[in-house]
Amino acid sequence: MILGMSVPTFTLVHVVISLIAIFAGLIVLFGMFKAKRLDNWTALFLVTTVLTSVTGFFFHSTSFGPPHALGILSLVVLAVAIPALYVYRLAGSWRWIYVTGAVVALYFNVFVGVVQAFQKLSFLQPLAPTQSEPPFLIAQAVVLVIFVVLGIVAVRSFHPGTRTRIVSSV
Repeated sequence: MILGMSVPTFTLVHVVISLIAIFAGLIVLFGMFKAKRLDNWTALFLVTTVLTSVTGFFFHSTSFGPPHALGILSLVVLAVAIPALYVYRLAGSWRWIYVTGAVVALYFNVFVGVVQAFQKLSFLQPLAPTQSEPPFLIAQAVVLVIFVVLGIVAVRSFHPGTRTRIVSSV
């Protein structure tokens, strides 16, 4: 039992929260490309991403491992990104700090999603049973490159409140 739920039920809740975080995060990311804040989606993304990391610590483990380290890193990134948005209101450097933090947190969720896909999906598992084989490493490298590019585009594009207005002269 974990938090009053069977392990399978808790796992399902954790996975659903994670998938919602990824979905909402992608919407937020693509909103950044158009300099849109998307406040409700952003709040959903940040809350579910925090919950993903926190609920991950409740799974039984005999020792500290990579999932714990990534969970801690994700929470540290979010501990900077969330105040950048809600306390410092994206002023000055806080804009790119927030964008970078949000993109990194989303990347961490997707990274874990790829790990889980190679562990759980029957058609991927034989390709990388120890997750040190080339298909797994290539998949993770591709995801990383994609997120680096998306992050750069997001930092360059996300300037909410500074959009130029089209003034009609009559």
